[in-house]
Amino acid sequence: MTTTATTHRVRVLAAPGDRHDEILTPEALDFIGRLTGAFGERRERLLKERRRQAIRIASGSALDFPIAGSAVRADPDWRVAPPAPGLEDRRVEITGPPERRMAVNALNSGAKVWMADFEDATAPTWDNVIGGQLSLLDAIERRIDFSTPEGKEYRLGAQLPTVVVRPRGWHLLEEHLEFDGRPLPASLVDFGLYFFHCAQRQIDAGYGPYFYLPKLENRYEARLWNDVFVLAQDLLGIPRGTVRATVLIETITAAFEMEEILYELREHSSGLNAGRWDYLFSLIKTFGHRPDFQLPDRAKVTMTAPFMRAYTELLVRTCHKRGAHAIGGMSAHVPSKDPEANDAALAKVRLDKEREAEDGFDGSWVAHPGLVPVCRQVFDGVLGPRPHQLDRTREDVQVAASDLLSVRRISGPPTEQGVRTNIAVALRYFDAWLRGQGAVALYGLMEDAATAEIARVQIWQWLRLRVLDREAVLRVLDEELAALGAEHPWAAVDEVRELFERTALAGELPLFFTPEAYTRHLVRIADARS
Repeated sequence: MTTTATTHRVRVLAAPGDRHDEILTPEALDFIGRLTGAFGERRERLLKERRRQAIRIASGSALDFPIAGSAVRADPDWRVAPPAPGLEDRRVEITGPPERRMAVNALNSGAKVWMADFEDATAPTWDNVIGGQLSLLDAIERRIDFSTPEGKEYRLGAQLPTVVVRPRGWHLLEEHLEFDGRPLPASLVDFGLYFFHCAQRQIDAGYGPYFYLPKLENRYEARLWNDVFVLAQDLLGIPRGTVRATVLIETITAAFEMEEILYELREHSSGLNAGRWDYLFSLIKTFGHRPDFQLPDRAKVTMTAPFMRAYTELLVRTCHKRGAHAIGGMSAHVPSKDPEANDAALAKVRLDKEREAEDGFDGSWVAHPGLVPVCRQVFDGVLGPRPHQLDRTREDVQVAASDLLSVRRISGPPTEQGVRTNIAVALRYFDAWLRGQGAVALYGLMEDAATAEIARVQIWQWLRLRVLDREAVLRVLDEELAALGAEHPWAAVDEVRELFERTALAGELPLFFTPEAYTRHLVRIADARS
C-alpha cells in the first residue's frame, strides 16, 4: 500500500478511490488524529483490563454486580438526557451496512430508525469503510439516488428514518490509517469521519449525530466514549449533550453494569439495546471452559430461556428507571418466496416482537425491510399513539447475579444437525466476509459477524468440553468445504479452512474472528498488488 495523504500525524496507507477525497480531507484526518492522540493510550489500557478480567473469570472469580457501582445503583435521583429529536419514537429500527443499495432500501423501509452498521454487518474493506461514509453523507444530502446498469432505480422517499451510526468496537484497528506509525482505532475512525462531516448537517436538518456503541464490557469503556463525545463536540463547536448514544448490552460483563453504563453516558445517553446474538457469543466465550455453561444448538437457545429472560427484563427495568429507551433484539429472519416458509418465519418474528412489547421494550430491531410491517404492527398495538412506554418501570422485576448465569437449566449436548449448521454457517460467512460482504442471507436468516461468532465458538466449546469428537468435526468440515466450493467456484476454500481452524479448532480461543480475517484480507490485497 502507498501513502496518498498526510496531515499532521495521520497518514493514509491506501490507494485513492472514487470520491475518497471528499471524506479523507486534511481537516477530517486531523480531527480523527486529535481524537486518537487524546484517547488511544487509554483505549489500550482498557483492552488490557479486558484480558485481565477474562483471566480472573477463567480462574474462578465470581461475576457479580460490582460493589464500586453500588452508589450509582442506589441513587434514585439521576436520569439520562431526554429523548433527542428523531429518537422519541423508536418502535421499529432496521439495521444493515451503509452500502448504497441497502442504505436506500433501509431508508425507504418505513422504520423509525436506520442503524447504519460499520460493525457486525460490514466487512471493513477500505472501499466499504469510505464508501459507507459517502453513503451516509449522500443520504443526509438526499443525493444517494442511483440506477443500476440493468435499469433498476433506487430513489429516496419523502419520509426517512432517523440515522444512527454504529462504529466498530474498541478492539478493532483500521490498518489503512496510521497515527505516529501505528494503526488508528477503528472505532474512532468510523465515529470521527461521520461526526466531522455529518454532525452539523444533521443538526441543521433538525436531528443530531446519533450512535450505537458495540461490544462494551464495563462502565469505564462507556466513560471513554463519553469523553470522546465531549472532546469531539468541543473541537467542532457543537453544544455538549448534542450527541446521543445507545449502548448495546451484548457482553455478559456489561449486563452486570447496565445502570453504571447509563450513568457514565447520562448526558449523551439514548438508552440500551438487547444485543442478543453477541450476548450469547460473549457468554460462551467467557465461560466456555466450564461444563455447567454448555449450551445446546443455537436454534434451541431462545429468548424464553431463563437466563435470557433475566437479561432482557433487567434491561427494561434499568432503562425505564432512568428515563432511557429499551430497544429489543434483532430478528434475523429473511422473507422467503415459499409462502408456507414465509408465513412460518413471520409468525416467529411476530411472537418475538409481541414478547418484547409486552415486556416493556420501546421498540425493536429487524434486519430486513420485509419485517418492518410486522414489528411496527405489534408495537402499534401496544403503544398506540404513545411514542414509548417509559412509564412501565417494571418494578416487579428482581434479577440476581445467579439469574443472569442460570445456563444449566437449558444445558444439553449438541445434535449432529446443530454441529453441521454451525460449520456450514461459519464457512459461508467467512467466505463472504473475505470477499467484502458483511451481511449474508443463509438458510433463511440474515447472518452477520455476531451470529458467525456464535457458530464458531460453539464448535470450540463442544470440543473443549469433549462432548464432540474432533474427527467428526473435521469430517463435516471437509464435506461443507466441498459443498461451498461447488456452490461458489470462486470461493477461497483454503483460506476459509485456515480461518476456521485458527478461530474454532485452536486450543486457545481467539476473542474475535474478525482481526484474524482482517489480516487475511490485507494479505490478499498485498499479494494482488505485488
